[in-house]
Formats: sequence, C-alpha cells, structure tokens
Amino acid sequence: MSGEVITIDGSMGEGGGQIFRTALAYAAVTRRPVKIINIRAKRSNPGLRPQHLSALRALAKITNAEVRGDSVGSMTVFFRPREIEGGEITIDPGTAGSITLIIQAVLPALLYAKKESKVTIKGGTDVPWSPPIDSLRFVFLPALSRMSINAQLELVRRGHYPRGGGIVKLSVEPITEPLKPITLKDRGEILRIRGRSHCVRLPKHVAERQARSAEELIKREGVCRDISIELEWYPRDKDPHLGPGSGIVLWAETSGNAILEYDSLGARGKPAEKVGEEAAKGLIKQIRNGGAVDVHHTDQLILFMALARGTSEIYSSEISLHTLTAIKVAELIMGARFKVDGDQGEPGFIISEGIGLEPM
Repeated sequence: MSGEVITIDGSMGEGGGQIFRTALAYAAVTRRPVKIINIRAKRSNPGLRPQHLSALRALAKITNAEVRGDSVGSMTVFFRPREIEGGEITIDPGTAGSITLIIQAVLPALLYAKKESKVTIKGGTDVPWSPPIDSLRFVFLPALSRMSINAQLELVRRGHYPRGGGIVKLSVEPITEPLKPITLKDRGEILRIRGRSHCVRLPKHVAERQARSAEELIKREGVCRDISIELEWYPRDKDPHLGPGSGIVLWAETSGNAILEYDSLGARGKPAEKVGEEAAKGLIKQIRNGGAVDVHHTDQLILFMALARGTSEIYSSEISLHTLTAIKVAELIMGARFKVDGDQGEPGFIISEGIGLEPM
C-alpha cells in the first residue's frame, strides 16, 4: 500500500460514525495515513462524540499512531498508524461509551499484529445505537471464524448507559495467511431460535418477561417452535453491576449457517414486554425477507470481505444505506471490488473481490 495520505469525506452516504471507524480500521491494517473530513456532518450534533473519540484513541494506542484532531466536536482527524505490536492492552475511556464499537475499530488491526493480543476494554456493553455485547460473542465472532479469524470474547461485567462500568476481555490471534472469503447465499431451514435475556440491578421478572414476550410472538407468528432463551440475572446481594439495565438478543440457527440476529435494549419507562417484542419482530422480519445475513451484520461483514483473498458472496436480508456506505469506503481505501444485486431497503446479493491483504 502507498504511504500517500488518502482523504475520506465523512459526509458521504449515511454520513455517520461508521465511516470514521471503518476508515481508521483500513488505515491501521495497511499502515496507510488517512485524513477524514466532515466527520458525522449529517448528524444533528456533528463531529466526534465521546464514543468515537474512544475508538480513535484505542486504535491510536494499539498502532502507536500519530493523531491530530482528537477532541470532542472535531470535524477533521489525521491518523498515521505505525507498527501493531499486540500483547497486553487496557482500554478505559472512562465513560459508558460502547465497547462493541471500540471492538469494531480495533479488531481488524489486531489480526495484523506481531503477536497475540489480550485486550481489556471498559465502558458500556449494552448501550443505545450500538450492537450489544451478546450479538458479538454469540453471533458475529463465531461467524468470523469461518474466515480464519480466531477471536474470543469474555464478558466480565455488563455496563449500561449512563453508569457504564462494563468490562470485557478480548483475545485475538494474528492471522498467518490472508482471510478466507465467506459465502452465505442460502439461508436453509430455520432449525431453532436461541437467545439471551438479561437484567442487572433489576428484579428477575424483567428478564423473564422479556424472554416470554419474545417467545410468545415468535410462536404466534409460526416462525419456529424450537425456542430457547437463556436468562441472566443477579440476586441483589451478588450483583456487581453499576446498573440498572436490561436487554435481549435473539438469533436463528439454520441449516445454511445463516447470520440472523436481532436485539432490543431496555429503558426507563419501557415495559419488559415491549423489549422482547421489538427483538422478536426484528428477527421475524429478517427471517421472512429470506436472506442469509441480517441487515446489521451485512454492513459489519463488508470490511472483512474487502480484506479477504478471493470472492465472497452473501445474500442480505436487507441492503441498508450503512452497507452501501461501507462498500464505498472499502472501494476508495482498499481498492476492493463489490457488486450489489438489489435495491436499498430490499433483500439482495453482495459479491466482493477482496484484496487478500497479507499478514504484516
């Protein structure tokens, strides 16, 4: 990769924080400097917010990067990464910022580190506008193993907005050859639906009601009869969380090894039944759309498809603007080639020719 600075306009496409994190991730794995302008320009509060700043500083620490513009509200950031050593790393932004968004930014870089990484990340595990930690550990990371990615996630303690206090341990082995492409075209038969309903600093019945309402809706809609939702709750005298908080994650297991997941987060004044129903309705929609990858995991896969060696092909349950934006960034920075057969908001096929980035 060239050492020339590439400039990315953060206002293109959906114009959100995803562009910023993805551009940083590509810069890190290629050791290529990047300048990101108009960061989150389409949002009501444009520029870097604390959660984006946390991802930037975490990745800067991991890559020993030169950084300019790392402040809340900044609309322009310059990022020049250097070597990725790996090893023992602690990331503590001191807020309830999303741990999963930090993982999205740093995971690609850790795959190209010199040695295995063991990263302790503190903050929010289940917070608004980001994937819950259970979607990563039960759905996405297992799916990435098919691309020869070996990453393990341990949940030590949950953290909810605004108190935070969550702790996660991420272990990542560096790759020894380019990532394998992934093919997910045929969803196959819905075999069973699994899930995790949790609550902290709240009565057990909150987790129970979330799970019960989700299960009842799925059965009532005739989607699947084999449903098992684990409960996670803590007696008051053995609850280590700062809390309170709750949420539910549901996913389908299929004969075609599809990636189909949906989730919902509890909130003050929001009935537990509503939380369960939201997750169930979302999963039912993704299943009925017929795709093999749900709408949210589609855009998360794009980066890894771009890095892989060879042709990847997935059938998405819903092609979102986030996905189309992720593809544009992959093409601009990495030179990967993508073909989208389908319209925004509809199911469709996404085919990529990845660059086969070699381990450093």
